[in-house]
Amino acid sequence: MSKGTSKGTSKSKGPYSCGLDAAVDIVGGKWKPMILWALHVGGTLRFGELRRNMGGGHSPGISEKVLSRQLRELEADGVVHREVYGEVPPRVEYSLTELGKALNTALLPLGEWGDLHMKEIVARKHPGQSKESTVAAQSG
Repeated sequence: MSKGTSKGTSKSKGPYSCGLDAAVDIVGGKWKPMILWALHVGGTLRFGELRRNMGGGHSPGISEKVLSRQLRELEADGVVHREVYGEVPPRVEYSLTELGKALNTALLPLGEWGDLHMKEIVARKHPGQSKESTVAAQSG
């Protein structure tokens, strides 16, 4: 089985041992779930809009290089659609495919679990930082 796509942008490891293995291969990493969520909330977004939405005020945000690479991988995996308009200056927009929308639906319970257990997670991973300061920083 091939380990990529014809474009060579996917880092797919397949074949998979189970459905969870396949799903984690798609959303693995720090930024991919956040990209998917930003497109879910924002709808169709241009690159700059998406990058600004990824900053959120709680972190330095995602670099252009990393966002570009992650978007190429998500596009190769069929969860993000990239629309290029033949205009000057060039305009490129990103949106979720039906597969991407279905993936976001599957990720919602994971986000709810994180919300429910955030205080404990923060206490273990970031001792000395309260849930309130984490939530306030994330909300910008």
